[in-house]
Amino acid sequence: MTGSTSLPSAAAYQLLLIVAGSTGRSRRAVENLRRTCREHLGVGADIEIIDIFQQPDRAKAYNVVAAPTLVKLLPLPVRRIVGDLSRQDRLLRALGIRSNDQL
Repeated sequence: MTGSTSLPSAAAYQLLLIVAGSTGRSRRAVENLRRTCREHLGVGADIEIIDIFQQPDRAKAYNVVAAPTLVKLLPLPVRRIVGDLSRQDRLLRALGIRSNDQL
């Protein structure tokens, strides 16, 4: 089947990254997420970063048990990916930008 896949506009992406302080792993997750969004979604993605040490109740509300964790709230379905987001192929699949057959 040919044709392009229609992606939601970048503004339709609502992402929540939950980190644990300013550890190297947390900093890498923030950098990797921002780079991927810039390269694949443009500047319109809404990214919120929550530090579990500063806002533990917010992290608990999203049932996060490990950090860093990325929660893709929009577009649906909600997806979670744990780690420093260095595996861009996994991150793109979680964001719904690429399917398994495109990698």
